[in-house]
Amino acid sequence: MTLKSRLILRFLFMPVIWGCFLFLPAGSFRFWQGWVYFVIMFAFAVSAIGYFYKHDPQLIERRLRGGWKQETVHEQKLIMKLVPATMLIAFPLPGLDHRFGWSHTPFWLTAAAQAFVLGGCLLIFWTLKSNSFAASTIRVESGQRVISTGPYGIVRHPMYLGATIWLLFTPLALGSYFALPVFVLLIPLIIFRLLNEEKVLRQELPGYADYCLHTRFRLIPLLW
Repeated sequence: MTLKSRLILRFLFMPVIWGCFLFLPAGSFRFWQGWVYFVIMFAFAVSAIGYFYKHDPQLIERRLRGGWKQETVHEQKLIMKLVPATMLIAFPLPGLDHRFGWSHTPFWLTAAAQAFVLGGCLLIFWTLKSNSFAASTIRVESGQRVISTGPYGIVRHPMYLGATIWLLFTPLALGSYFALPVFVLLIPLIIFRLLNEEKVLRQELPGYADYCLHTRFRLIPLLW
């Protein structure tokens, strides 16, 4: 199957998948937070994939080769099993919260969280644009080099920072305090993956150890 065909299938199934995660648990389509979130995620996916399909199709190929079976490091296989399992629990919770009225988030907080979700997505896009070797699996490929410009000049793992922002603000963007602790559980998994990735890159990617000396912060600017 061609890359274009695979992408078309993903876009066709995306509304169904998000509908199952957002509106099926809510028991209603009258879930405005879910609609705003869906529009943000769908528009971002279409824009980003459209851009990279035109300018860097090899990046999309690398991103599509994801999942625990593709990982070569044992620790990463475990992480990539736990992350989807946690997401399957976390993402339906805001819809259930909406259905049963457990949380009452103010409009300003939901709107601000939606903005942070978009910001996290844009940071992920900036990272992918800066690093064509940002694959879904932890490995060093032929011809790969250290990237120290763009977001990589701020933190060593800008994609994980974008993912962290996206995940932490998703429950609030969907109007749920109740779901927040479950989403927080994903952050230690990101940190563990990040630390293990650094170990692999230090061993296998020439120049990465020197890059770490110049870019001090791993995930959070001025903090860690």
